[in-house]
Amino acid sequence: MHILVAYASRHGATQGIAERIAETLRSAGLDAEALPVASVKSVAGYDAFVIGSAAYMFRWLKEAATFVRRNRAALAAKPVWLFSSGPMGGPTDTQGRDQKVVAVPKDAAELSEAVYARDHHVFFGAYSNDRKSIGLAERFMSLMPAAKTALPQGDFRDWPEIEAWASGIARDLTASLPG
Repeated sequence: MHILVAYASRHGATQGIAERIAETLRSAGLDAEALPVASVKSVAGYDAFVIGSAAYMFRWLKEAATFVRRNRAALAAKPVWLFSSGPMGGPTDTQGRDQKVVAVPKDAAELSEAVYARDHHVFFGAYSNDRKSIGLAERFMSLMPAAKTALPQGDFRDWPEIEAWASGIARDLTASLPG
């Protein structure tokens, strides 16, 4: 079984998630490769798909959403899982513990329905205000001193959660294999 883990990433956090998903699938004995959506010329030859995007302004990156829409018929005929990354962690409770506050991108339901996705999962991302701004919204935010200190910084990706989700995909796929 040949699985494509396609992703759109701006600063590398989503790419890292996609690569960990592909690695977890390979560890389960499946043939998986992680590629940026922009480099995927054809979805032919793949038996299943995991597609992810960084979420900015509560939406998937344009190239990822376009990839799903453009390949909707082919994707809908195979097992598909979607993931988003981008929220930067949640507020803390009175004991200082992080609270899971997940913002689902506005287009996630539409994209999931279009390809009959088996699941859509949101993972926390990573943020550093030292990184180069990409896009108008990020450039605007970088000019606002209060925004630089208001956004939580760090790597909030939960690797055990990502691996557990990918392991669930592997179980679903291997259960459907003959013999």
